[in-house]
Amino acid sequence: QVQLVESGGGLVQAGGSLRVSCAVSGLTFRNYAMSWFRQAPGKEREFVSAISRSGTTTYSADSVKGRFTISTDNAKNTVYLQMNSLKSEDTAVYYCAASSRSIFSRDLRAYDYWGQGTQVTVSS
Repeated sequence: QVQLVESGGGLVQAGGSLRVSCAVSGLTFRNYAMSWFRQAPGKEREFVSAISRSGTTTYSADSVKGRFTISTDNAKNTVYLQMNSLKSEDTAVYYCAASSRSIFSRDLRAYDYWGQGTQVTVSS
């Protein structure tokens, strides 16, 4: 049974930092590209950041470039999203997702597995 379990969300002041984690089980971690998406109230789920299977290539949405960093720990089958200089517009539920495709995609339909999400709230 494949499981993606996010953790680390919470309430933080604008300008602060937070790291969310996603522990993955039930699949061969190195065979999947991992991504983070987010969904704010009343809005569609949007791409945030992705990391390739090898961990050598990352992609980020323009809105988070220079502030958010995605990384993986293959020994722990975990993907992280370090979020710095947080803004109120970063408030959302953050989801991790796994894709078996070899080509990077921002399309939600490209992802095989999803976590349940973790709430990040940035107060201004």
